[in-house]
Amino acid sequence: MKYKQLTLQIKPYTPENIDILTAYLAEAGCDSFQQEGETLQAYIPLAQYDEGLIRETIRNFPVPHTEISCIPSDPEDKDWNEEWEKNFFRPILIEGRCCIHSTFHKDLPASAEYSIVINPQMAFGTGHHATTSLILAELLDADLQGKSLLDMGCGTSVLAILASMRGASPVTAIDIDDWCIENSRTNIALNHLPNPINVLLGDASLLPGLPEQDIILANINRNILLRDMPAYACSLRPGGELWMSGFYVQDIPVLLGKASQIGLSYVSQKEKDNWACLHLKLN
Repeated sequence: MKYKQLTLQIKPYTPENIDILTAYLAEAGCDSFQQEGETLQAYIPLAQYDEGLIRETIRNFPVPHTEISCIPSDPEDKDWNEEWEKNFFRPILIEGRCCIHSTFHKDLPASAEYSIVINPQMAFGTGHHATTSLILAELLDADLQGKSLLDMGCGTSVLAILASMRGASPVTAIDIDDWCIENSRTNIALNHLPNPINVLLGDASLLPGLPEQDIILANINRNILLRDMPAYACSLRPGGELWMSGFYVQDIPVLLGKASQIGLSYVSQKEKDNWACLHLKLN
């Protein structure tokens, strides 16, 4: 597949600004990224490249007082998903207990209690990002045996896969992206799980048609969480639990304010690299 390469620089440079820019570019069609120092390389299929849309995306960047430069070019024709997997997706060990790796990785830690095979192909969720690792750590400590669980915005379905390995059943994974759905099904098959995972294309509008859940995971972003939290609360059994991540530590007060309005109470929180995970419970 032929791609257009975008070389971007943002001032002031911060990890938070890069994360936000990457998310905005993904919505504009970019499906792979590479960071070299303070330069971000983004790749978009040539058939989907819209110069006007990219300009509008940069112009609408939500952080004030930022300057973003973007230089498009035509890179060498490669399988960029394969390049990214081999050069940037490294095995990761979560809490010393769960190793996440791909099929081509060798010399894996023998001591890991759980070994999860993920071929991400640019779907979000390898465990390297703080938000994913925070929820993975929660799942490792939780009692999931026999509990129904829903993974909203599942990406690669790495969270749903670990939940299934730890005894959650039934498990459902939902994402709005066709690519994530295809990748999730591939990853689920690779792991030969004892409990099946039902993968669905859609968003929170699907929830009224599903059974009530014991646990809901939502690793998305602040605005979608604020919008969809009422739907999550309505889909939990009394005493059911909601773990949310995908937002910054400074976003916690507004999320807790929304939670208190819809009958969700605070249980705990974890933080990593200024990202946060909230554990809530339905009263």
